[in-house]
Amino acid sequence: MRRLILLPLILSVALSACTIVPRGGVSADTPSRAGKIALPPTEIHREGNFLRLDYEGFTVWIDCEKRGAVKFRYNAQHDDGKEPRSDSFRIDPYVPKECQQISAKGYGHGYDRGHQVPANHLDDSAVAIKQSNYMTNILPQVSQMNRGAWKLTEEIVECYRDIDELLVIGGVIWGNNPADDYFVKTHGVKTPDAFWKVVVRGDGRAIAWIVPNTKDAVEKELDRYLVTVADIERLIREKLPVAGDARTTKPKASWVVPIGCDKG
Repeated sequence: MRRLILLPLILSVALSACTIVPRGGVSADTPSRAGKIALPPTEIHREGNFLRLDYEGFTVWIDCEKRGAVKFRYNAQHDDGKEPRSDSFRIDPYVPKECQQISAKGYGHGYDRGHQVPANHLDDSAVAIKQSNYMTNILPQVSQMNRGAWKLTEEIVECYRDIDELLVIGGVIWGNNPADDYFVKTHGVKTPDAFWKVVVRGDGRAIAWIVPNTKDAVEKELDRYLVTVADIERLIREKLPVAGDARTTKPKASWVVPIGCDKG
């Protein structure tokens, strides 16, 4: 697949980045195996209070205190991949144990193992599609939301990446609602209140959503969750690579999935 360059994510504060040596799990010279694919060591960098995990084709930022992702980023390019999605979830053996979930088992309680970066957008690489099933890329998502509004955002990206190269940036709104924190004992992670996503086209146009992690967040409700990029910037206190009117304009509706789009 061709590799084009988009503007990097601009952080609001200067971060001191350095590669760190994984603690816990296997050593860097002993690759874990998923099926017949030997997965390479995860590139780990410390950025302030977070760990930046550079996988093949996507990046995830981890908050060790929360044992979960706070942000993700990837470029979605023309779909020419056919690698099958893996049903096997696993702990990343290269990430410190204290920085990630303690189990890769299903959550239960009506929650899915929800991807931050979807496997389907990485299907040009057998390595990337398996790395997307590391629990560092997974968080509890209510099944109606994961298979509803959140899935529709993924389908929009899936269709529009064949029209224009896309930069996709998203993240987590953790909140503070102990009533739904079912997975602290089993997985070591709390349940996020919502998830946000910004999609930037090569021509500068952008769209943004904040999707609540609730049963009400079904596909037909996605337009209710439209926001401006500036709204998200104020929420996360971070500057995103979106310029001009695209930062402050909220579309009247989500981008329409083109008729005949191959969502596979």
